[in-house]
Amino acid sequence: MSPVSIDMHCHLDLYPEPIKVAAECKARGTYVLSVTTTPKAWDGTCKLAEGSQRIRTALGLHPQLAHQRSNELELFDALLPGAKYVGEIGLDGGKDFKEHWEVQLMVFRHILSSVNRAGGRIVSIHSRASAEAILDELESIDSIPILHWFTGTKTQLKRAIDLGCWFSVGPAMLNTKNGAELALNIPKDRLLTETDGPFARHRREPLQPWDSEIAVNQLADLWNCPVSDTTHILKNNFRSLLIS
Repeated sequence: MSPVSIDMHCHLDLYPEPIKVAAECKARGTYVLSVTTTPKAWDGTCKLAEGSQRIRTALGLHPQLAHQRSNELELFDALLPGAKYVGEIGLDGGKDFKEHWEVQLMVFRHILSSVNRAGGRIVSIHSRASAEAILDELESIDSIPILHWFTGTKTQLKRAIDLGCWFSVGPAMLNTKNGAELALNIPKDRLLTETDGPFARHRREPLQPWDSEIAVNQLADLWNCPVSDTTHILKNNFRSLLIS
């Protein structure tokens, strides 16, 4: 079986040469969920997906930009009917962004409410230093949440699993002891691969979307499972997600 090449969270528009990266994804047949950080990036990022059924664009407003771009919520709502996926959204409790917590929370709640009214979406969520608050907000949403690069506690992980969350993991996360331990505690049928490129790195190099295959090999090692079996599991997860 050929290696899986599924990247459920990358910033295609933020590579230095996004057109070239998108063209390479198309040539390789890589499945990509291309997340945006602001609604204003939507149109340009969608253009990168033209000519490929395997590149999908997600409409987002990143929590680290919430205090600067909350005025784009009206645009988010206007674009939402044409977006099948939402991301990157969420909360960031890191020391550089904690001061903007209230506006982050307002933006996140607004987006979740809009998505609920629109009938739900597959949603890629940032939860750095904010897992508990994220899970509180997800208690009653009508969507399929994917927690990207989850770094919460094992107790929070169990709560997220009980809430029906999915998880996307990449080479950078799996290279850490904590990330690998969390991945081992995620049900195999709720796990997806990602890169978070170009921000995340592997061996000091920015990850490309097709580098999600590295995560397949890492998971095979963690699971003590042949790469072919790991590939089969991840492909089935991807199919299940799309039809759920």
